Amino acid sequence: MRLFFLIALAFVTTGLFGQGEEAKLTMTIKEFHQSLVNKNMTSIDQHTDKALSYGHSNGWVETKTDMIKDLETGYIVYHNYKEDSLSITVNGKMANARFVANISATLHGNTTNFHLKVLEVWVNKGNRWILFARQAVR
Repeated sequence: MRLFFLIALAFVTTGLFGQGEEAKLTMTIKEFHQSLVNKNMTSIDQHTDKALSYGHSNGWVETKTDMIKDLETGYIVYHNYKEDSLSITVNGKMANARFVANISATLHGNTTNFHLKVLEVWVNKGNRWILFARQAVR
């Protein structure tokens, strides 16, 4: 009976850990997207991996260096970034997040509203979730 209780406790604890990580990642994702809108370069730097691959729906892919430079120079300006239907799958130190994004942004002086399907890949490093890759499609 004691063995059954310990096994049941292990399953409950593992399930709660997973839910905790999903909640933590959900918060991190929303913070990161708001950092893009607010041009918070410190937060963007902390939330992204040095090997970042940030793919846009038009085929344009930015590195971490490109992303920061493009935000700092105003090449791209995010006005609004909202996530809908966020779905997160955590697998150890890796996670993927899928969602529908409603984004208002200015690129080359043209402001456009985008309704995109997005996949982001996040890695847990040092007890923090870091964005490793992102791809959007229309």
